[in-house]
Amino acid sequence: MPQTGLVGWATQNGGTTGGGSAGATTVSTASALTSALNATGAAVIRVSGTINCSGMLRVRSNKTVLGNAGATIVGCGFTVNGDRNVIIRNLTFRNWSDDAINVESSATNIWIDHNTFSNGYDGTVDIKRGSDFVTVSWNRVYSHDKTMLLGHSDDNGSQDIGHLRVTYHHNWYDGSKQRNPRVRFGNPVHVYNNYYYNNAGYGVASTMSAGVLVEGNYFENVKDTYHLGEADSGPGSLVARNNHFVNSPAGQTGGSVAGIPYQYTLDSASSVKSIVTAGAGAGRISV
Repeated sequence: MPQTGLVGWATQNGGTTGGGSAGATTVSTASALTSALNATGAAVIRVSGTINCSGMLRVRSNKTVLGNAGATIVGCGFTVNGDRNVIIRNLTFRNWSDDAINVESSATNIWIDHNTFSNGYDGTVDIKRGSDFVTVSWNRVYSHDKTMLLGHSDDNGSQDIGHLRVTYHHNWYDGSKQRNPRVRFGNPVHVYNNYYYNNAGYGVASTMSAGVLVEGNYFENVKDTYHLGEADSGPGSLVARNNHFVNSPAGQTGGSVAGIPYQYTLDSASSVKSIVTAGAGAGRISV
């Protein structure tokens, strides 16, 4: 069976528990959501219905944000800015005006799981400025361009080197154009068992001395599956193994990548399409 619990970098550094066993609070308005996310102390926040909002809502430490069936965030995004131990699951984000989820300023131990993203302005999940120990799993992205950026600029190595360790697994990059992900500095970054479909730009880019392991993914109708360097960013390292290609070429590899320190189960690449399309996105887990 595919692994649907927490796997990857967010299990390290003491693990990621979010609000843990704290009592749940249900919110259904923008003001209630904003207050709950920004409150101090551990909390489990259940989101109900469609919430229309604007800007970026700050999520403080020790929070689990969990969507009830059909929960949708329209017009705004979440930012985890220097906080730690946050879980965001089972939400649909659309039409955000900045990023859908932004993780920055040395935020650590973040799990972003089983969400659906479409039609936003900038990134779906952007991780930057020394953040670390993050898992991005079982999400679906469609009708969107710039998907997942890891490391925001070429001149931020002093803060980013030794950090930006992220696992991307069982995500469905469903026609999302580029940055699936685009990586700077992080090593090792683990991209495994994702389904890439009709990505018009590219799948994975490793830049600025990053080390990316691209493992057991399914690429279908992807002209540029993975490569080294991107735009003005110099090349990183990329190791590819056990991937499956349908009307897609094997990409550019080079260099070496640090070892993966955690345990994980690798699904057969040829099975990833059926596994991911059956399980990725909001509404695919019991809440």
